Amino acid sequence: MLLQQLINGITVGGSYALIALGYTMVYGILKIVNFAHGDVFMMGSFFGLFCMQVLGMSFYAAFPIAALATAAMGIIIERIAYRPIRAADSLAVMISALGVSIFLENLAQILWGTGTHSFSDVSGITVSTFRFHNIILSNIQIGVIFLCLLLMMILYLIVNKTKIGLVMRATSHSIQSAKLMGINTDRIISFTFGVGSILACVAGMLVGIYYDAVYPLLGYSYGLKAFAAAVLGGIGSIPGAMLGGFVMGIVETLGAAYISAGYRDAFAFAILIIVLIFRPAGILGKKEIDKV
Repeated sequence: MLLQQLINGITVGGSYALIALGYTMVYGILKIVNFAHGDVFMMGSFFGLFCMQVLGMSFYAAFPIAALATAAMGIIIERIAYRPIRAADSLAVMISALGVSIFLENLAQILWGTGTHSFSDVSGITVSTFRFHNIILSNIQIGVIFLCLLLMMILYLIVNKTKIGLVMRATSHSIQSAKLMGINTDRIISFTFGVGSILACVAGMLVGIYYDAVYPLLGYSYGLKAFAAAVLGGIGSIPGAMLGGFVMGIVETLGAAYISAGYRDAFAFAILIIVLIFRPAGILGKKEIDKV
């Protein structure tokens, strides 16, 4: 029973981690919280649904098309909503982010209605299960866990082992210093938004196929939990976002299984509060000293 619930929690936590990575990468470079990121995740799931339902693509063919469309949307959002007010105070940036979030939610309701849409009718994926002693795994769970871990590993390698990753880390350290070194920081910031949006789209399609349901307000609940996961792990830290997502998913799954399913959200946020009391910077976060 415990091992089964841990596997279920890892499956859910992988989606949280992918979304949390988008929050933490943007915060790491710009020191702003992209509150519209949850709705980018929601739009990514609907882009995938559109490719399958209207264009007749298979689930696997819809993946890259939806991911590229979501990346383009993320870059456009950065260009229109954030770049003009990048030097403004945090309140202006937060209001702009909330405005983008509301716009995307209403746009999704106009385009796809307010109801819940099913992935199973158009994805063409047949669910099959495998039993290992007392543990039951579905092919969808295996695919979700594998893809989440693979994407996290690829992102970690890009950031730490490639030239563009070096430039991203330099920009994260100091945008002004990066500019003085000849780095096109606007391009790096757009790239960061694009990568974060791709990860959010993948998470959206995985959630859609796992729960067989997407709806316009999906981004609110998942975005809030993913942001909490990023804070739990240490916002600005890529390994922290990964760890925070998995911890969030495991805690809420175990709480729902052993205590009460009605309080699954409360368990996740309770662990966030407890951790932040003892480690305000998050599990893997580093304390920042303000110099005056």
